[in-house]
Amino acid sequence: MREASTMRNGRTGTTIAGGLAAALLLTAGCTSGGGSGVTGPGAPGGSGTPAQQAPAARLSITPADGAKQVPPDTGVGVQATGGKVTGVRVSDAKGREVRGTLAADGTWRPRWPLRPSAAYTVEAEATGADGRPVTATATFTTLKPRRALESGMSPLDGEKVGVGMPVQLLLSRPVTAKADRARLEKALTVRMSEPVEGAWSWVSDREVQFRPREYWPEGERVTVTAHLAGLRAGEGVWGTKDRSLSFTVGPSHITKVSASSHKAVVRENGQVVRTIPVSLGKPGDDSYSGVMIAQEKAAETVMDSATIGKPGEYRIRTKWNVRMTYSGTFFHAAPWSTGAQGNRNVSHGCVNASPENARWFYEFTQRGDIIEVTGTSRKLRFGNGPTPWAKSWTDWLAGSALGKPVNG
Repeated sequence: MREASTMRNGRTGTTIAGGLAAALLLTAGCTSGGGSGVTGPGAPGGSGTPAQQAPAARLSITPADGAKQVPPDTGVGVQATGGKVTGVRVSDAKGREVRGTLAADGTWRPRWPLRPSAAYTVEAEATGADGRPVTATATFTTLKPRRALESGMSPLDGEKVGVGMPVQLLLSRPVTAKADRARLEKALTVRMSEPVEGAWSWVSDREVQFRPREYWPEGERVTVTAHLAGLRAGEGVWGTKDRSLSFTVGPSHITKVSASSHKAVVRENGQVVRTIPVSLGKPGDDSYSGVMIAQEKAAETVMDSATIGKPGEYRIRTKWNVRMTYSGTFFHAAPWSTGAQGNRNVSHGCVNASPENARWFYEFTQRGDIIEVTGTSRKLRFGNGPTPWAKSWTDWLAGSALGKPVNG
């Protein structure tokens, strides 16, 4: 929503637009006042010498007119000598007004940092002690970053996801200082159709994720914006452009896989919709226990033991693959182990199912659906893919530079 301009005429309260072009004094200049009221000999009812007329205001703007290499997070200072600042308007090279607020001390600050390598014009107004308005303008250019901070986000814009899907913000450069991380978190907005408590947490120097305290409610609509343009993210490092995405949350799909019962119980909105015989990792190749999500899906892929440091042990094409970890845990079809499914754990760490059941699960699953495995000796490691549910809410908050939740 476009905010109303803070530039207003001190006497009439109307918004200043074209009137600034007729300003009587630019940059630090101002109009000089003329007065009609004097006292002294010859003046009606007066005596003595003529009185001095009240002085007109004088305006000064910082950054100065023509300034270059201005940091994008710098505020605009407007000072009025002999008067009071009544309005400030900042616009870009295309004349679009920049949203911001004017403090009582005459400092205007943008809602979000200005864009780097961009020109801006400041139009200011004050009212002098003589009651007359004065105006001034200044144009400056923000700096070109020495090092740019680029970004990527997940899920995909417009995607329908499961109730466990986190928001991932991936960064091209490490952000290490707590102050820089806190500044970045403040630049991230999450808007929800049904506000729930959530928080950002740093997974690494180059990744910060958002998750709700509990799973997303079904039907939730979420819009995330990263206001990174002009954001200072370290010494000489500045964001270059904003990024945003919107997604919706589908039905609640929660699958519980037991290594001891050799079954996967699949629920939709709390109701059991299918029980699938499965086989998990054999001793020495134990599957991970923990709360994971469906990270991605592939109808067909090649499983190669070389990717886990065991070249030559196996290399086989598999179907109906749902990824659960970065390290290579999948729920997939395994026609070679159907005799063990429901009875014994014989896999190399994946969850094996029959081709029919694996295909059904593949087609049923949304990215972000919850898959919880229990009964194995190996615990899921946080960061082995998007694994926000591997941490308690308290531990998740501890990973935030701001240390507090967000309510959308």
